[in-house]
Amino acid sequence: MGRRLTGLVLAAVLAALAACAAPPSSRAPVVDRPVKVTTTTNFITDAVARIGGERVVVTGLMGPGVDPHLFRASARDVATLREADLILYGGLQLEGRMGELFGELAERQPTLAITSDIPRSELLAPAPGTDEEYDPHVWFDVGLWERACRTVAAALTERDPAHAADYQRNLDAYLAELDALDREIRALMDSVPPQRRLLVTSHDAFEYFGRRYGLEVAGIQGISTAAEATTADVERVAALIAEHRVPAVFVESSVPRQTIDALIASAAQRGVAVRVGGELFTDAAGRPGTPEGTYIGMLRANAHWIAAGLNGEPEG
Repeated sequence: MGRRLTGLVLAAVLAALAACAAPPSSRAPVVDRPVKVTTTTNFITDAVARIGGERVVVTGLMGPGVDPHLFRASARDVATLREADLILYGGLQLEGRMGELFGELAERQPTLAITSDIPRSELLAPAPGTDEEYDPHVWFDVGLWERACRTVAAALTERDPAHAADYQRNLDAYLAELDALDREIRALMDSVPPQRRLLVTSHDAFEYFGRRYGLEVAGIQGISTAAEATTADVERVAALIAEHRVPAVFVESSVPRQTIDALIASAAQRGVAVRVGGELFTDAAGRPGTPEGTYIGMLRANAHWIAAGLNGEPEG
């Protein structure tokens, strides 16, 4: 019933899109005004604003705490997308069923997944039995995120070639900050004793982070939060906690914490006391105007929480 209702909602949105009488957007370069960009997740919105600078007006569809796997576009969202000079989204099925909507929009206006230029050989495959072709959480590998940012700069340049030098300058400055962030995160993870390098979270969003920074990762749910955790999933991860004797597990800002609470109880039954080491930002950055409301701020906060939690440091 739920899937049928979702399909009906999507069909209604696509019908509204097709029925709108507005003329197709021009693909000609934008001249004498800022480029109107519509994005999905708020950390993509942040990156586009950093690279675009004063040459762009960015509208993000998803705010803090919004799960892109489950997001459904409203009629207002569709109208905002239609008015954009450029649509940028995560891709790799991050935005769930919105992929069909992006396909429709791409027929009339520039619409691009910012992960499209990442070599598929560098992407991680999801666990067997899932619907996804690749793990979409590439932003937790700063090196892959830098590739995505280059794609953003190229897309902006194509829409506004007269200001290519501005986009390149902004990109270079942003990449320098990302390089510094990458070194900072690596140093923090290196501070964790090897036997404690197990990162346990609500859903399986941190495999890229683990691969880049040398952690084993265990998520209770799968890559998409649309999947439900089972008792077997909880028991599997509880056994890993008992094996590694890690002092902390982590909740996520865009995922309810019930499964983590069940995990802590299961670990206790095995004689292992484990606490919540902090709330990590996964599929959404924090509130606007806060350090965690930016891509760099969200990753820095995550890295500090993870290092402190796995090192057994008290919260505070």
